[in-house]
Amino acid sequence: MNEGSHFLDQKYRGLRTSQPVEHEKARKKRSGEKVSEKPVEKIADFLSVLERTHLGHNDNPLVFDRIKNYYHKEHVIKPEDIPQHYWNQQAGIMIREGRGADMAQAGVEKETFVDKDGKEHTNYHFPEDLREQKIEILRNNQERSLDLWVNYLTSDDALYPMWAKYWAFQSVLGMGKFEKIQIEGEEDEQRLGKARFQKRTKDTVSSFPYLNPRALAQTIGIMSERIAEKQKPKKERQPIKNVSAQLADPEFQKLLSTESFSKLYAQFLFEMPEYSTEGLEETRGEWKKYPQGSDPKKLVESLESYPLEWCTVNLGTAEEQLKGGDFYVYYSYDEGGNSKIPRIAIRMLGQKIAEPPRGIAPDQSIDPYIGPVLEKKMGAFGQEGELYKKRAGDMEILTQIEEKTKAGIFNQQEDQNFINHLKVLYEIDRSMQGFGFRKDPRIRELREQRNPEEDMLIIFNCTPEEIARAFEQITPDTKAYIGPLTKNIFHKLPQDLEHIYIEFPEQKIRKTEIEIGEKSKEELIKELLEADIKTPKEALDMIKCSDFKTLKIRKNVTLVRLSVKNLGFEKNTAIDDIYQRAQELGLTLSPAEVGPHYRLEYRDQPIGEWVTVGMKQIGGLSVFSVGRSSGRECLYNQVTNSTWHPIREFVFCLCKNES
Repeated sequence: MNEGSHFLDQKYRGLRTSQPVEHEKARKKRSGEKVSEKPVEKIADFLSVLERTHLGHNDNPLVFDRIKNYYHKEHVIKPEDIPQHYWNQQAGIMIREGRGADMAQAGVEKETFVDKDGKEHTNYHFPEDLREQKIEILRNNQERSLDLWVNYLTSDDALYPMWAKYWAFQSVLGMGKFEKIQIEGEEDEQRLGKARFQKRTKDTVSSFPYLNPRALAQTIGIMSERIAEKQKPKKERQPIKNVSAQLADPEFQKLLSTESFSKLYAQFLFEMPEYSTEGLEETRGEWKKYPQGSDPKKLVESLESYPLEWCTVNLGTAEEQLKGGDFYVYYSYDEGGNSKIPRIAIRMLGQKIAEPPRGIAPDQSIDPYIGPVLEKKMGAFGQEGELYKKRAGDMEILTQIEEKTKAGIFNQQEDQNFINHLKVLYEIDRSMQGFGFRKDPRIRELREQRNPEEDMLIIFNCTPEEIARAFEQITPDTKAYIGPLTKNIFHKLPQDLEHIYIEFPEQKIRKTEIEIGEKSKEELIKELLEADIKTPKEALDMIKCSDFKTLKIRKNVTLVRLSVKNLGFEKNTAIDDIYQRAQELGLTLSPAEVGPHYRLEYRDQPIGEWVTVGMKQIGGLSVFSVGRSSGRECLYNQVTNSTWHPIREFVFCLCKNES
């Protein structure tokens, strides 16, 4: 009759003399009821108290809230217990995604120190307002995840004996983060790994475990069978049937013998049919969009019963994420043909993909089967999908460089991979883009740890003599120019010279080759609109104007991009002075049609960047400005009757060298 009480007595040795059990014993004695000194019966009496106090109160909010508030007070993390490594982790995520400059702008301070062993460490200190926001979200997430267990175990749906509910809930209170672990050396590539719950302590920041009724039923069911068998004489006991879909019988029996709710529940979560090999092979399904600012409950409810490592499963986090942009989830079909199994998550920040998509494999990686679905979705995002791939690739390479630098191994010059990474670090081919709005500060920090004079020889694949530092040193064999821009410099430089700097590596003069001509005004306007490029009426009127001419034949032109400061001006400067200086350097004004052609071809432009086309003004005042705002590409008209700040950038055409 008291098999469950006997199990709890063996499982929790201090339970028989705990304050709640002794309190019930004293109460019965005061009321004249029969009192037993047997531990199993004392525990059974205590379970009866739990049944009276916890069950049947769902319709009484006051009682139910009092129960929940007690557990919140006792088990939800307190602000003063949040460890420093949590804040370092939050900062680390932002840094790896290239948001380090955004983080600094928000007031996060960086503290570097050396421990007694001479090892360097970094702590990040968030300003009070950001701390309070994150603490509130963190605590709300823990409260809600704990409430899910209280709600379910006290409901009519949880038809389990009280001992099992106590065992489950007490175990949950000690369970931390759920994690999937890749098995090293695993020959079966189709097996994703194994799972476990970390041990929970007072400074655990993760939410309480996911509540999955199916895995809970399996865990309690198999333990009930074990308890029943243990009541029989040893000779009559039978091994418990192996119900695991993955474990061999010896492994299953060993797992069962631990009598650990945490281990059994983790295993059954991991073995959910939806995430078995057969389940993962089913990739048919549908994407669902949760719009920016929408109610996060629907999103969270679609995720919370699955063994995911996504932070979005927490209501507070989901609400915060939906404030920033839309959220997309791909659900594959379940056994009933319903799109319910979460496989991929894509979070937006405005019109921009905020971070690498999350999957259901270890470390939130994309599982082996769903890749084509993600690839197709990225195509649906158009240019933003392409930009995401570049950002993700840049951040992955930058993180590799950072890790190799810390380990002291980023200097293997004979390795082509090292040379390629060096080119990325110095932004030789293009500016590096991260997921933040500002330049990733790691770029500057990593460059400062290197010798640029040595690195440039590797990058340019040249000798010191092949780098010209002044106009007089330029020869047909020059492979790089690093020096001042003087009169006729672009006439003297070799036409195909790729590496031109005022200072290396910060002040690179970028050259771009585009095609113009062979398209009418009407065709250009049509292409701009079809590409969803924001083109106001004023810009369209410029194209329609009689001053706007197009070539009948296709022609390649080389554009040189210079800031007003590159041209030698330290203060706001009039357009006529800018044009005159560019022409002195050996550049010409661009044909008007460069504006729309450049816009159509320059598709990986960073958000917030604007480049003015150095061209003859249309209507006496207007030129084209090519930009990207809030994730959308733009072609604007720019009135030229004001002065231009030194940071403003222009593109001019490179003259054919006639000499």
